[in-house]
Amino acid sequence: MKKIEINKLSIMPDSTIRQAMQAIGKGELGVAFVVDETGALKSLLTDGDVRRALLAGFGLQSTITVIETNKPIVAKSDNSAAEISGIFNDKIRIIPVIDDANKIIDVHFRDKRTHIAVTNPLFDEEEIELLNECIVSGWVSSAGPFVTKFEDMMAEYCGTKYAVSCSSATSGLHLALLAKNIGPGDEVIVPSLTFIATANAVSYTGATPVFIDSDISTWNIDPSLIADAITPKTKAIIPVHLYGHPADMDPINDIAKKHNLYVIEDAAEAQGAKYKNKMVGSLADVAVFSFFGNKIITTGEGGMIVTDDADIADKCRILRDHGMSKDRRYWHEVIGYNYRMTNMQAALGVAQMSKINKILLRKKEIAEEYKSHLEGLPGVTLPANMEWVENVYWLYTILIDSSISGCEIDKLMPELKRQGIDSRPVFPPVHKQPVYDTGLTLPLSEKISLYGISLPSAPDIRNEEIANICMLIKEGIETKITKSNFGSGF
Repeated sequence: MKKIEINKLSIMPDSTIRQAMQAIGKGELGVAFVVDETGALKSLLTDGDVRRALLAGFGLQSTITVIETNKPIVAKSDNSAAEISGIFNDKIRIIPVIDDANKIIDVHFRDKRTHIAVTNPLFDEEEIELLNECIVSGWVSSAGPFVTKFEDMMAEYCGTKYAVSCSSATSGLHLALLAKNIGPGDEVIVPSLTFIATANAVSYTGATPVFIDSDISTWNIDPSLIADAITPKTKAIIPVHLYGHPADMDPINDIAKKHNLYVIEDAAEAQGAKYKNKMVGSLADVAVFSFFGNKIITTGEGGMIVTDDADIADKCRILRDHGMSKDRRYWHEVIGYNYRMTNMQAALGVAQMSKINKILLRKKEIAEEYKSHLEGLPGVTLPANMEWVENVYWLYTILIDSSISGCEIDKLMPELKRQGIDSRPVFPPVHKQPVYDTGLTLPLSEKISLYGISLPSAPDIRNEEIANICMLIKEGIETKITKSNFGSGF
């Protein structure tokens, strides 16, 4: 059992909700202990209690006396381990052990989550504070100071002149294409191995996505195949930085320059990644980011277009706001869209940007932890990390070749799920999707998709949880997932 630093998790009865959140944040239990001046335990405050108080309208400066809590379930110092174990149930997972003066001398807890998500956002009091500011001020829709502030932060972070917020990365790709008048009769080159939104945005304009196979060394679009796919109808290329690893942009940009093509970075999964020491988002004519709930940072839903081109930025701003003229309110000279980001979403974005370096550092630590356990396993290919990039490992994704390992992804994933561990298959190649079924054969995209699995990569995952996940994968490979006792050690 881990040693719990009880003093760090203890607060007084007159503490504020903010102080309670800070204490809860210092541990991994999701609780703070409320003690009196003598150190005697009075109550147990959970992160759920705090959330419910905030939703009820209490502020961060309210004292915790506004929160109703139940009398804590405790054990005595002379209780045996078996007696304490018998107290645990589905609702009781933390049991303080107290002495005769009701002071906490130890804590017993079940150090295993019932569900480990593939990823989830990292929130703390700053998000709550800025959201509360939006609510109090009344600026909750697309007009509001946080929208501009978030745009400015993103432009500065990416090293671009302009940033245009929008409702999603998909809408951002759509706007970026429209800004260059791409439409019916045009073709846009995209990788097949990507989330379908990349191709859908092309289709929204009436243009045709042209699918390219992957480079096995990066899993991204293969630059060597692009030139042969260019026709007189080709207008743009959209490389995708898949799972956080940048595409090889120099040859892509060289081809685009030679053929006068527009390049859009689909950076939905790669905020903070670098290509040859340059930040993703600054590598092409324009780039688009996603802030969906599972991305590096999140606004719930949302996206951002970044560019150095003033004309592209201006057109995207007009088109995202119903095509309304910049100079005359409610005057519409073009067909536009409601692709705006709200001030509340932007407030989340501002708070998230304050901790992006912390998130990225943890992502790299998670990748190293997985690597230490999985490297060298038969049939297992770890994520690409070419020497000319900084991968942000959005989702830690590996390939397990069943012909070598004997372990099949479609059998491994349900077994992990049975152990409370979520995972994801790699995206099916878009050229194989029913809506785009092209009849093409793109062998590397198909192979990566067939063998790929994304493992839990949330910033709050614990190293011991990673070790257990890897143990299950190793056991699945060794047993070929045929033994009924698969996962018995977890």
